[in-house]
Amino acid sequence: MFVQRFSATRRGARLARRLATHRLDQWHLPYGSPASDTVTLVVAELAANAVLHGRVPGRDFELRLAYDRTAGLVRVEVSDTHPDHPGPALRPPADADSGRGLFLVEAVAARWGVAERTGPGKTVWAECAIFADGGPPVRRSARSEVPRPVGEL
Repeated sequence: MFVQRFSATRRGARLARRLATHRLDQWHLPYGSPASDTVTLVVAELAANAVLHGRVPGRDFELRLAYDRTAGLVRVEVSDTHPDHPGPALRPPADADSGRGLFLVEAVAARWGVAERTGPGKTVWAECAIFADGGPPVRRSARSEVPRPVGEL
């Protein structure tokens, strides 16, 4: 498992993405592989949302990653202290400059959702399915509102 807190800034979101990619490589999901690219995209989108929409001045966000080789899942959790929960992942208009983050997460993750957390805020989580050999991710189902704690992977 990997757990790290980051400043709720663009620099913090970028560092979260880079450290996640490094951790995936340590878990034998090499940089540039389809599985690594997918999980890194999910981390990037959820971290960016924590910085842009979940930022509370003076508060950090937290990234958790867990890899269950047996189940072929990498679980990504990003917690922030803002009380608002994200809405459904709707396709943004073609000419929109933003609003694609959760739409992308929905497209590449096996499932995703929002869970309450101890203290203020929420945790947005996603599970990315991968082959045992670290090959391309496999989409298994749509969004699920039933969260599973990281310890239950």
